Amino acid sequence: MHRAVIDHRGPEFGAMGRDLLRDLKAVFQTENHVVIYPASGTGAWEAALVNVLSPGDQVLMYETGQFATLWKNMAAKLGFDPVFMQGDWRHGAHAEAIGAQLTADTGHQIKSVCVVHNDTATGITSDIAAVRKAMDDAQHPALLMVDTISSLGSIDFQTDAWGVDVVVAGSQKGLMLPPGLSFNAISDKAWAACEAGGDRRSYWDWRDMVGPNAQGFFPYTPATTLLYGLREALDMLAEEGLRNVFARHARHAEATRRAVEAWGLEILAAHPHERSNALTAVMMPDAQGADALRAEVLDSFDMSLGTGLNKVADKVFRIGHLGDFNDLMLMGTLCGVEMGLKRAGVSHTPGGVQAAMDFLSA
Repeated sequence: MHRAVIDHRGPEFGAMGRDLLRDLKAVFQTENHVVIYPASGTGAWEAALVNVLSPGDQVLMYETGQFATLWKNMAAKLGFDPVFMQGDWRHGAHAEAIGAQLTADTGHQIKSVCVVHNDTATGITSDIAAVRKAMDDAQHPALLMVDTISSLGSIDFQTDAWGVDVVVAGSQKGLMLPPGLSFNAISDKAWAACEAGGDRRSYWDWRDMVGPNAQGFFPYTPATTLLYGLREALDMLAEEGLRNVFARHARHAEATRRAVEAWGLEILAAHPHERSNALTAVMMPDAQGADALRAEVLDSFDMSLGTGLNKVADKVFRIGHLGDFNDLMLMGTLCGVEMGLKRAGVSHTPGGVQAAMDFLSA
């Protein structure tokens, strides 16, 4: 990324832009349009909503954690009508319940279903293919919109095969970049909705993007140095191969879960098949605060564990194991956690690091 900025209207940039937009499709596993915004993932949330919805439209949203909640809050601020299906922050989106809600909507007032694939606050991964099946079984025309900010490039996500209409993503997780780029992948059905209506929009308008994108350009000044980094990230993913990338994340996640279980601690995600391969949220023993543990680990080892958010504030800490990550980095992380548990006086059984190492070396 540490290179001189080139003319974003010149031929060198156009060639880079065309290649990036083409190669991004492989990561999203789609044949349709992918657009890039200079923005955080929150920007891509807004772009997803305003391009296909009109004020007052109902949006069915499922609570899987803090980020599903924030997306719902945004929908309300923008003048849409979120129908929020409450969850307990320990389980993923309930496909059958979503299907039942859509079946009951005989007037088709619900225009889209919004689900977070991997909620970073809870370490829960929802079954998007099951949600699509429930929507199809209900014979409901709503669009399926999915947040993949902490799963794209780390957990298998099949945009086209799963019938996802709009995908939201960001640069700072599986794509291994700093924050600052966000993405939408857009199905033909979503594109038709964009052209037919949509809320008032300017910066986020997909229609303004697609024309210049055909030649590798953008309608406004792009984040050129982040695009340099994106080029390298896509090359790294292609070199390793997506199947291998997903397998590596699954392996590190399983090693982490074995460490947590050996410590005698509980994972927040209740169902094993919904436990994230990008991060693990760990519940603290009763009456012991996670923030004190996090402070101890940061002060002692200069290592930052994820905080508990909203409903799980001070109740969980989060271990990230995604992106440019290998066995040695994971073992260093787990060593820091186990030493921190001891130093902070947290009730646990020693041996989690050994359990992880035994798994990785088997």
